[in-house]
Amino acid sequence: MRSAPMSWSTLAGKTSNTCSRSTLFRWMPEALSGSIPVEGEKGKTDFICVRVPGTAGKSVSGEAPTLGIIGRLGGIGARPTVIGLVSDADGAIAAVACALKLADMARAGDKLPGDVIVATHICPTAPTQPHEPVPFMDSPVDIATMNRYEVHLDMDAVLSVDTTRGNWVLNQRGFAITPTVKEGYILKISQALLDTMAVVTGRPPVVLPITMQDITPYGNGVYHLNSIMQPATATDSPVVGVAITAAWAVPGCATGASQVADIEMTVRFCIEVAKAFGQGKCAFYDAAEFERLVSLYGSMKHLQTMGKKASGG
Repeated sequence: MRSAPMSWSTLAGKTSNTCSRSTLFRWMPEALSGSIPVEGEKGKTDFICVRVPGTAGKSVSGEAPTLGIIGRLGGIGARPTVIGLVSDADGAIAAVACALKLADMARAGDKLPGDVIVATHICPTAPTQPHEPVPFMDSPVDIATMNRYEVHLDMDAVLSVDTTRGNWVLNQRGFAITPTVKEGYILKISQALLDTMAVVTGRPPVVLPITMQDITPYGNGVYHLNSIMQPATATDSPVVGVAITAAWAVPGCATGASQVADIEMTVRFCIEVAKAFGQGKCAFYDAAEFERLVSLYGSMKHLQTMGKKASGG
């Protein structure tokens, strides 16, 4: 069984019993926000979710689609082993920056057509884990828990932002996008997203290659590049990874590795996608072609589960 995504109303009910409003956004009434402390086997963390309503979004009974921006992995520090902000913090940093910018835009009158839901978690004392070619940050909670709190039913499409420096697959500084993943299918790369990336960076777009292993859930015993595609295991909506990259393999637990310019560029890309997506001008996938694939080859949703052997089936 895959983890079930949470609805915004469910999250609102949970936050009303814990922290009714995230401290970061108390000064911005335009953003509906909340944080939930969650404890796992390896420690505790705070999940943060922010919804910035659009002029024609679901929050006002409109029909404009909702974009989800998820910041992975959430372990921003490895104290007391490591002092300072770690490389793997960049996904969470980018997500929070997106929420702050969107809320500030809304306050200034620049409201987007569709709602945008931003979710991540913040843990300054996260554990580390071995990984090849370099060590990664771990999380105090498992991936299923992260998906439950970060992947929301209202998200019609998802950008999953994650530091992706600890590999030899893509050796270029900046950010890259993945092909679209939907219901176990790795689909062709969205031309609209490639065009947006080229405009934002002023350079040819860069694509991060992903494999079948990467779109299966963590914990099934196979190699994953990192957690960037894990939201795709918990939703039927299309998911695209936004990878913050480097020209050299950098450990996720390394400090001093965050590049402000790369994070800022990633945030600008997410904001531009949010603008176009809410207007119906940024398709993550070709719906007709996806239906054709399913009719020819059947459902691939089993790739969103732990599989037969791992689940004991």
